[in-house]
Amino acid sequence: MSAVAIQQMADRVEELLEERLNLTGRGLSAKLRRSGRLLPRKVRDGAQLLAVAAEKSKNPKLLGQINMGEVADAYDACVKYLMTVDPAGRRRDTIAGMIGSVGFGILALLL
Repeated sequence: MSAVAIQQMADRVEELLEERLNLTGRGLSAKLRRSGRLLPRKVRDGAQLLAVAAEKSKNPKLLGQINMGEVADAYDACVKYLMTVDPAGRRRDTIAGMIGSVGFGILALLL
């Protein structure tokens, strides 16, 4: 696997984070810092591994330190999870939670 392939993997995960979870930031590392509890630990760790590998791949001497099998597994885990995330469903659940909370507050106030 070449440096270009690793960078493409990191870019794809970065695009999915922005598209599916609406995370902003300049790079994959910045988006991961903002993700917080939106990502499961395994996916977050895999994406962090991808970010480190993308940085190391910029230097030809450090390219040999990258475990390509781990990078491929991390990429697969990230893409598999992020493709299942439904942005409209997340938005719908958030709005329903807010409406339920306000409704419960009004009900408690009236009783």
